[in-house]
Amino acid sequence: MNSITIRDMKPGDLEAVAALSAELGYPSSREDIARRFDPMRSRTDHAMMVAVTPEGSVAGWIQVHPVHTLESDPYAEIGGLVVGERFRRHGAGRALVAEAERRAREQGFALIRVRSNVVRSEAHRFYPGVGFELVKTQHTYGKAL
Repeated sequence: MNSITIRDMKPGDLEAVAALSAELGYPSSREDIARRFDPMRSRTDHAMMVAVTPEGSVAGWIQVHPVHTLESDPYAEIGGLVVGERFRRHGAGRALVAEAERRAREQGFALIRVRSNVVRSEAHRFYPGVGFELVKTQHTYGKAL
């Protein structure tokens, strides 16, 4: 890949976003993605971007959003980052993270975080390579309501 372009995600990208999400183990239909995308797309504090190849293929996507809690200062969090397997190791992930960082700084955040499932060994090599440091491990619990 000669050059990757990072731009805001558009409704026309949602089919590719759904396919990439499934590739990472989060199967979703285009309709599922659209239902989640629509309320966030007008929020100025959320950024959802895609990496596009020179041929126009969506190689990956990223979402970054604010986190506000009582116990710590606000920070930005990468809520999702996916690069298609055939596009990995060509700079798409690095470019997406760089743009997420730029947007987070633009919003006034001094810290950006990302969570990564313990089974994602490739991600555990990627994030330190783009400057992230492991700060803690934790369990995540969920309960259906």
